[in-house]
Amino acid sequence: MQEKIIILDFGSQTTQLIARRVRELNVYCEIIAYNKFPENDPDVKGVILSGSPFSVYDANAFKTRLAAFRQKMPVLGICYGAQLMVHEAGGKVEMAGMREYGRAHLQNVNAQDELLHNIAQSEQVWMSHGDTITQLPAAFCTIASTEQVPNAAYKIDGEPTWGVQFHPEVFHTTCGTQLLQNFVNICKCRQDWTPESFIESTIADLQKKLGTDKVVLALSGGVDSTVAAVLLHRAIGKNLTCIFVDNGLLRKNEFDEVLQNYAHIGLNVIGVDAQERFYTSLKGMTEPEKKRKIIGKNFIDIFEEEARKLLNVKWLAQGTIYPDCIESLSITGTTIKSHHNVGGLPDKMNLKVIEPLRLLFKDEVRRVGRQLGISDTLIGRHPFPGPGLAVRILGEITPEKVRVLQEADHIFIQGLRHNRLYDKVWQAGAILLPVQSVGVMGDERTYENAIALRAVLSTDGMTADWAQLPYEFLAQTSNEIINKVKGVNRVVYDISSKPPATIEWE
Repeated sequence: MQEKIIILDFGSQTTQLIARRVRELNVYCEIIAYNKFPENDPDVKGVILSGSPFSVYDANAFKTRLAAFRQKMPVLGICYGAQLMVHEAGGKVEMAGMREYGRAHLQNVNAQDELLHNIAQSEQVWMSHGDTITQLPAAFCTIASTEQVPNAAYKIDGEPTWGVQFHPEVFHTTCGTQLLQNFVNICKCRQDWTPESFIESTIADLQKKLGTDKVVLALSGGVDSTVAAVLLHRAIGKNLTCIFVDNGLLRKNEFDEVLQNYAHIGLNVIGVDAQERFYTSLKGMTEPEKKRKIIGKNFIDIFEEEARKLLNVKWLAQGTIYPDCIESLSITGTTIKSHHNVGGLPDKMNLKVIEPLRLLFKDEVRRVGRQLGISDTLIGRHPFPGPGLAVRILGEITPEKVRVLQEADHIFIQGLRHNRLYDKVWQAGAILLPVQSVGVMGDERTYENAIALRAVLSTDGMTADWAQLPYEFLAQTSNEIINKVKGVNRVVYDISSKPPATIEWE
């Protein structure tokens, strides 16, 4: 039994933050589309309704069947979720006179209410809505307000159901963790979902599901596939074979370095040199999604070919994590990007897929990896996209472009390590732009490539801020790339955050 809190997603950009905050309280939770509540799951201890870009009175607004869980278990509506319950019960939700966005402070806090336990008057909260609750239905009682929002929080009499128009999941709500802790207490959750418990339950589940079946794992050298490999190795031992493919889109020297790293942790790893195969299939391709699909298909074809050599392999294991699934399978119908290990798989495969980390965020994967005893050399590696440098070369992929980018990227990453900046950023890399610019080198006029450097700060990859690297370091890196990498005469630094810009350029 894995008790859980269900988060119904109505399309908010901060839904994932709700999940992370709940998990930080050692409570397992799952994000599910607003209309997919699992009515027959006895392990569900409570429900959280997320925010949304819609207004509850819009004709196309997302709705859910509230009767499926209201009065049956604790419910917390956040922003849109709070307004939806009011609207469905006959209250009024109307456009606010002005958009309520930013910091506010609680007033008239009902200190006797369970949800507001240990939350003080004047506590700072974060508002982000264009609508507001102007009239509560019968049995809905205000338990907190702000200067601009009379019904900032409410409780429904006779049932464990609450709504708040502010966002407890964001950092700017100083009482957010306490409020979510109070909700977890109301749900009577044990708060025992830890890396140790995840490892124990996952290994048991893998052993039950796989039995004596043979598995091949798509190893990338990154954190996710490494942790997935060690978990599977603990579960099925010699029945796991890891395949590490050199698709010609890895970082400089990465193929050899990764194979050496894995030799020290006892995994059975087969290295496959498939550079020419990938370059040939990508020739002439410039559209990002097509490139991802081609790379995904090539990977699967290679794994199936290698599996046939091993005989009787039934499963393909991957290091897919939660953000991969969320970005690839948006409930609003808008796919941000397909990942080759989620949205890039071909429709027909001869291998069944297993993904032991599918419900973990990146920081959770790292905690699990450390608990498994994996070295910081591997656990501390920056995330690297599944399609590799293909999504950092804008336009057609050629071996020469790969060479240029590998050299520039190597200088950047090694510089970060040398200056003790590598562990201070979440992810960094170089991007080869599909533009050429005029430059002067010596007495000659040049017309060569531009490189963009990208470094971001994040915790889970769902949101990210650009890293404010020292000017001296950026100047040194730019100078070294231009002087040492033939074909580059300009270096720029990307200062875009996510949202609106994704971490990768494609």
